[in-house]
Amino acid sequence: MILIGERINGMFKDIAEAILNRDAGVIEYWAKRQTDSGAHYLDINTGPAVTKEDQPAVMEWLTKVTQSVSPLPCCLDSANPDAIEAGLKVHRGRAIINSTTADKWKMEIYFPMAVKYNAYLIGLTMNEKGVPKSADDRIALATELVVGAELHNLPIEDLLIDPLVLPANVAQDHGPEVIEALRQIKVLTDPPPRTVVGLSNVSQRCAERSLLNRTYLVMCMAAGLDYAIVNMDDELLVDAAAAAEILLNRNIYCDAFLKTFRKR
Repeated sequence: MILIGERINGMFKDIAEAILNRDAGVIEYWAKRQTDSGAHYLDINTGPAVTKEDQPAVMEWLTKVTQSVSPLPCCLDSANPDAIEAGLKVHRGRAIINSTTADKWKMEIYFPMAVKYNAYLIGLTMNEKGVPKSADDRIALATELVVGAELHNLPIEDLLIDPLVLPANVAQDHGPEVIEALRQIKVLTDPPPRTVVGLSNVSQRCAERSLLNRTYLVMCMAAGLDYAIVNMDDELLVDAAAAAEILLNRNIYCDAFLKTFRKR
């Protein structure tokens, strides 16, 4: 199970202020903290307060600062392709591009970019019509993403399909559909695409967020989930991921499996 630390995101007030003031210390703090907590990747999102014109420079700065204190690769998150490419140009190691939708015009931008920079690419099961409700409709869009990867010579193993988790308090009926979509994605091709979710979305503005997040993570892992963008400060969630790996026979049991998971 690959965990992507979610915290370097301009949606958070302290990160937004750090970007505005070019305060590297705040970014370094969260990069080191999430690395120490056992993250495998660090998500970097410029956030909504940065203008489109400024996003490339901000993404470049965030990537450089983050990787100056952490050995981890990054998941570069922006709706601006120029910002993504600015981060890729200075990134060390194999990045994840977050993300493209199944719209043809977006796939024609991001698939070649992923190939050019040898990056993984997250593909969202949505298009200009929005997020579908049913697993079948999600799979139809996942199929379009798979075809896009084939057309642009992106190895299928480098495509991470996100069936899009929505908050339980407003879209409770989507939860089982996402889980079923995860199962079906794993039989689309051989080898199959990998899968990813933005886990914290399931509990947005809900009570007992930690409980909802870790429960849903384990449910998704049982359906074949490979990656998740998560709150690495939630120790119970990380423990649940480690335990699920053992119980799903994804990792070899040892008495120190919690410690081993974080060091892996």
